[in-house]
Amino acid sequence: MASRTIRTRGADLLIDDAGQTEPALVLLHYWGGSARTWDAVISHLPITGRKVVINQRGWGGSRALDGRYDLDALSDDIVDTVTALGIRQYIVVGHSMGGKVAQLLAGRRPLGLAGMVLVAPAPPTPMQVPPAVRAGMLASYQSRGGVLEALQVLSGSALDDACREQVIRDTLSGDAGAKRYWPDHGMTVDITAALTGLEVPVEIVLAEHDQVERGAILKPIFAEHLPSATITTISGIGHLVPLEAPGEIASSCERMIDRVRLIRRVDLDAFIDAMPASREAS
Repeated sequence: MASRTIRTRGADLLIDDAGQTEPALVLLHYWGGSARTWDAVISHLPITGRKVVINQRGWGGSRALDGRYDLDALSDDIVDTVTALGIRQYIVVGHSMGGKVAQLLAGRRPLGLAGMVLVAPAPPTPMQVPPAVRAGMLASYQSRGGVLEALQVLSGSALDDACREQVIRDTLSGDAGAKRYWPDHGMTVDITAALTGLEVPVEIVLAEHDQVERGAILKPIFAEHLPSATITTISGIGHLVPLEAPGEIASSCERMIDRVRLIRRVDLDAFIDAMPASREAS
């Protein structure tokens, strides 16, 4: 993939971009991750399909120029990136925190957004996490030992040495403001209004042993706020789904691409069928 920097209205984002055919996939990592979180998923996807993997501001070398790390700023970055790259139609794929950014983005009804794949997503409702626990989350991201302890919660299956070291480096290299915003504010923001009347197709992928975004809690929330979404659960893994089950996530992305293309064909056929009637009426 080719790496480049995109200047948004408030950040310099380091992104990876490959492929040509649309709808493009725009992939957003979790709190503590980077674009590299998606490497194994990308390796399972067709080479020709366009894939844009974003290091969100404060992670993976992306810099916030305006000092903001809030969800609105992260959502603005996606719109600006898609516009700068000239992408006409895309599917946003968001993991955990990236899933909440994707939901807020979809609520804005941006031009070109055609579908969503939410991977172990943070819910649109405020997460009921006590302040002491949130403080502990932030503290764990400050040292190698802390990240190793966090991995015992994040990972439902053993990561190989290279993958584990990648997670540690990504987490420790994050900007202080980016580390702090999510547990202090982001996870408690209510964005449910953004999902009202949302019409794009959505697939939600959960993990059987996820201790962060538990299926028993998420399913009723999304049944209320995204009632038409398809929900699947991957067995035997934890919260780091793109690292633990990359092939399954690639398959979810390909299903959504097929679904979006089918919708586009149906819409085009309906438009063509309506043309003679329109001419006769005139």
